[in-house]
Amino acid sequence: MRDIDVAGKRVLVRADLNVPMDDGAVADDTRIRQSLPTLQYLQEAGATVLVCSHLGRPEGRPDPALSLAPVAIRLGELLGGEVRFAADCIGAAAEEVGAMLARGEVAVLENVRFHAEEEANDATFAAALGALADIFVNDAFGAAHRAHASTAGVAAFLPAVAGLLMENEVRYLSALVANPPRPFVAIVGGAKVSTKIAAIDHLLPKLDGLLVGGGMANTFLKASGLEVGTSLVEDDLLDTARAILARAQGLRVAVHLPADVIVAPALAVDSPATILPVTAIPPDQMILDIGPATLASFAAALAGAAAVVWNGPMGVFELEPFAAGSFGLARCLAGLDATTVVGGGETAAVVARAGLAGRFSHVSTGGGASLELLEGRELPGVAALLDA
Repeated sequence: MRDIDVAGKRVLVRADLNVPMDDGAVADDTRIRQSLPTLQYLQEAGATVLVCSHLGRPEGRPDPALSLAPVAIRLGELLGGEVRFAADCIGAAAEEVGAMLARGEVAVLENVRFHAEEEANDATFAAALGALADIFVNDAFGAAHRAHASTAGVAAFLPAVAGLLMENEVRYLSALVANPPRPFVAIVGGAKVSTKIAAIDHLLPKLDGLLVGGGMANTFLKASGLEVGTSLVEDDLLDTARAILARAQGLRVAVHLPADVIVAPALAVDSPATILPVTAIPPDQMILDIGPATLASFAAALAGAAAVVWNGPMGVFELEPFAAGSFGLARCLAGLDATTVVGGGETAAVVARAGLAGRFSHVSTGGGASLELLEGRELPGVAALLDA
């Protein structure tokens, strides 16, 4: 974006304003705040700015509960001036609001997913979006892995460049994976192995250490011959887990699995939680967090790391009895003298709730997008942009 002249131009910005809502009001404005540097840059450079985004899953038809009107109000408060709102993202409603804007002014267009053509990456719909502006700026890293009309299709009709958030995300994550400082350690967690296989495969030859926690660790534990009770397990991926462990051994990558865990008979806040070694899980209990010995061993494995990437919580952190592993790991990483990168929405939520986001080198705004970058995949929303 900084490589082109936007003065006097009408700029269409694809932002990620997919924020949590509560009774018609913005419940968490983090993503709106993350869009501010790009919007403020464009304002100061003398552009008129039309912002488009999706919100929720309206299934291709208007849904008043998923309107971006409340988001426009909050954006105006954060920018310190009026932000106009268009009742549609294309056509007369959008054109009329765009025509009203003076240099430095901003408007928000209605939810692009109110049109089924958005997710279908329909060329006619993309052209209608493109007709609103002179330049397209994609700043929605969280949606960059989607080949939708507002993330990729519109780039066929306008000069397309990266916003400041997009630029920062792609450069930081790509550089880390391409040429990481050593030792380089990855921490993977979350519910399922299936969502992380490609990332592990891509990262493994570059790693010095791999720490596995969360629900996905259960599959590795069972693949290693241990009883995991009623825990979440992907039985169809047991062979895959064994193959990953064997490949890591061949590459001399140290893999650390949980040594102890927090178990309970049910996933409930009032379910009695017990700390047990992984060699003694009863058949009627489920693993819901890593235990204190595991946290200590993970901290020891991380102590000499020069770079760490973390994707996926260590347990069901939303429930207090099963949150200690995730928050303890966040505190451990925040204290390291290393490049520390968090990728993934749930992991970012852990860091934010712990009040530690400012203690990490980089906290990615995109869950699926950051994971696909770690997998080495090309993101459609990035590939569509002009080359430098």
